Amino acid sequence: MKPSSTSSFFPDKIRHYNKKERCLNMGMLPPFFLSSLVVTVIFILFILYSPNPLNDISKHDLDQRLALIKPPNNTTSDQGDDHGEILNCDLFKGHWIPDLQGSQYTNSSCTTIPTSKNCFHHGRKDTDFLNWRWKPDQCDLPRFDPKTFLEFVQGKKLAFIGDSVARNHMESLLCLLSKVETPKDEYKDSEDRKRIWYFPDHDFTLMILWTKFLVAGEERVVNGSSSGIFDLHLDKIDEEWSKDLPALDYVIISDAHWFFRPIYLHDGTGVVGCVYCNNPNVTDYGVGFALKMAFRSALNHINRCKKCKVRVTLIRTFSPAHFENGTWNTGGRCNRKSPLSEREINVSSNEWELRSLQMEEIEKARIQGEKKGKRFGVLDVTRAMLMRPDGHPGEFWGNKWMKGYNDCVHWCLPGPIDVWNDFLMAVLRREAALVS
Repeated sequence: MKPSSTSSFFPDKIRHYNKKERCLNMGMLPPFFLSSLVVTVIFILFILYSPNPLNDISKHDLDQRLALIKPPNNTTSDQGDDHGEILNCDLFKGHWIPDLQGSQYTNSSCTTIPTSKNCFHHGRKDTDFLNWRWKPDQCDLPRFDPKTFLEFVQGKKLAFIGDSVARNHMESLLCLLSKVETPKDEYKDSEDRKRIWYFPDHDFTLMILWTKFLVAGEERVVNGSSSGIFDLHLDKIDEEWSKDLPALDYVIISDAHWFFRPIYLHDGTGVVGCVYCNNPNVTDYGVGFALKMAFRSALNHINRCKKCKVRVTLIRTFSPAHFENGTWNTGGRCNRKSPLSEREINVSSNEWELRSLQMEEIEKARIQGEKKGKRFGVLDVTRAMLMRPDGHPGEFWGNKWMKGYNDCVHWCLPGPIDVWNDFLMAVLRREAALVS
């Protein structure tokens, strides 16, 4: 039934060279020009036959990429490791530019990449999607430095709290850190949802605490079978992650994709709303509202936790899927081979709305946390990842492991998701500078 009164969980909805003279035949060319000509020919042949993936692009694509390289008039040329610049720069508003350095690791050098994210292992041949880096409009984003990161978190515990995309982020960080130190696989539960890795040389613990909704939720069972319908208790925190919270120093919270299914929302009084329930007696508040309330509950719990020693809590904003011509269950695909420009993305999309709701909640938590000496921040990845439809496992996993489904939700390793750790290191250093 519809609630007779509004719950406290439910606020309002939410491009001359110099010529000395022109020579008319080869015999007139001085030795310098002959040697230069030979070098030039060799260089051209090298470019034409190099395996560099940029050779495969069309003139249209090349023009687009050159346009992407050109920075705005107010872009600085300083390096991004300038602390003052990073402090005052919006790291999350920018564009992707060509970068032939590629990834810091490979699917061979990192032994912890799970099968589901190992796109080259499953047949992906193009490598161009690795040759891009994120360029903020106002500064440079420093590349992730695993040695510096491990020194920063020495003696600490860091946990990713969220769903399988949160785990995807952790797996990227694990590959980057493994360049410096091989971690010990310390713990795995029976469902491989809670995972703990330990770096003994730095006394650093890295964890994934898996949760569907952040708050307590269970799937309804109908006639002994799973129904696909969930009950969500907005006033109760999921103990699968909250019980480990007091021991953590750094927390990265993310969630969203499990909210796109039928859900009944509860508070202490009973059912107060739903998502995709198609029930005339219950108000459908939509995915955004349910997600917002779940984040509010989780962040309030951290702020109120007297036993917790969490130094910094970060929200990682919504990571968009890129299904085209269908969805996960209806033949959707993600076969693009290069990034989009900023003008090609839709910042009024549903993904952007979810990101905005998360930003609202982290700001509220930040204000409340300041009163208690707790720090809250954001890894605002939504804009950058909206531009990367080329980075998903797609058919390079789905057709082998998911009965024809394409995975356009998770991200290849290595891949564009590695920029999340560039963001992570920059934000943690910024937070440390703000309190020093």
